[in-house]
Amino acid sequence: MKTLLKIASITGLLGVMIGAFGAHLLKPFMNEEQLATFNTGSKYHLIHSLSIILLAILYQQFQLKQFKTAAYFHFVGILLFAGSLYLIALKDFFHINHWTFLGPITPLGGLSFMIGWALLFIGSTKINFKN
Repeated sequence: MKTLLKIASITGLLGVMIGAFGAHLLKPFMNEEQLATFNTGSKYHLIHSLSIILLAILYQQFQLKQFKTAAYFHFVGILLFAGSLYLIALKDFFHINHWTFLGPITPLGGLSFMIGWALLFIGSTKINFKN
């Protein structure tokens, strides 16, 4: 639980910092398509930082492995999905146009997000609610 909250706090902090960095300092160096790509990465980054907090709380409450595992899948998704989108959007800025491996990494991050959400669903079916 403590580790997941640390991960969520760091990814949340970085999500805000990276988003602000892109919106204020890098915006002049990006075209509309690059900015949209960057913003998509930022949005998914922050949403999944919050989901890690939720999953950590659920794991603490119910001790279901699916919740803990889902949180780690969301963390990997942030790294792969958002991270690759940030780099794709900034290829020109960082002169990394030859990094063709970035495109195939993005869907792996998306798959990681989906697995995390599926694990949340599976875990939720094991909880006995009174209502």
